Amino acid sequence: MKQNILITKVEKSKVENIDFNNIPLGTTFTDHMFICDYEHGQWTNPRIEPLAFIPTHPAAMALHYGQAIFEGMKATVDANGNPMLFRANKNAARLNFSADRMGMPHFPEDLFVVGLKQLVDLERSWIPPTDGSALYLRPFMYADEPFIGMRAATHYKFIIMASPAGPFFSKRIKLWAEKQYIRAANGGTGEAKAAGNYAAAIRPTELAKAKGYDQVLWLDAVEHKYIQEVGTMNIFFKIDGKFITPKRDGSILDGITRMSVIDILKDKGYEVIERAITIDEVIEASKNNTLEEAFGTGTAVGIAYIQNIGLEGETIHVSDESPVGLEVNNTLNDIKTGRVEDTFNWMTKVKKELV
Repeated sequence: MKQNILITKVEKSKVENIDFNNIPLGTTFTDHMFICDYEHGQWTNPRIEPLAFIPTHPAAMALHYGQAIFEGMKATVDANGNPMLFRANKNAARLNFSADRMGMPHFPEDLFVVGLKQLVDLERSWIPPTDGSALYLRPFMYADEPFIGMRAATHYKFIIMASPAGPFFSKRIKLWAEKQYIRAANGGTGEAKAAGNYAAAIRPTELAKAKGYDQVLWLDAVEHKYIQEVGTMNIFFKIDGKFITPKRDGSILDGITRMSVIDILKDKGYEVIERAITIDEVIEASKNNTLEEAFGTGTAVGIAYIQNIGLEGETIHVSDESPVGLEVNNTLNDIKTGRVEDTFNWMTKVKKELV
């Protein structure tokens, strides 16, 4: 399809009312959104317009059958104030991977990137300048066809909205290893970034928080011993000098930060092993002092340093410091803000095109 995007601007921006030093998480949104409609077998009418409520029929199929997927991305600025996108093509490809699993149409990946660029260009003044902050971008797709019946929808909406965000975790975190509830099983939707995966995680996450923990550490659905991922991130363990991260087995998300951290660690000379790892192995490593550090990785969190892991009957002390995690986090931030050369060719500069 042609990439002629109709742009309708707000009369007056709300950005002047924002205190970038105090940004409420997930409740502040920019002036505009990108929208595109799927009907008659094709995507049509790509546009950027003022952020507003979207009329939705009560029978919209996403509300009844869960055809809804999303992505998470961030735009940062370099020293010259140029907006920068991190590996946007990977998000476009992963959205379509999720669409395949959920029986939804592919969204054109070139239009995904162009739409992002034009929206970020328009909202560049919303990107927080503080280190560790960014403009969080949320592309998502859902079935808006009004129909009660079990089949794939024929009408969808694709939307990108944006929200300024500060650092996600400012302290070391504690995880609860969950042995009753599960996140995903082989053959399920765990590898897709589907809305329902997160809905199923809300109850156990609230229970973990009531125990004093920050996130759930998910274990496998069969034996409840193989580590999968954390509530909002993938996970890495440094054991006896080597980094171990659960392998992709169809039940964990193919994290873009995860794949980037693997590249950074290898570039820094560390051995990274992608394999199945059990909670018992982590317990044993903690007891024999070979568990050196652990951290979570994700778009929203960046790098989250893990202090403890709780499970029924005991607490695994991971570490009080995460020197490599900190180094990786600094490297990621330096690449995203242009402070160091992007030798991986991950960044895309958003040129000022709109007037």
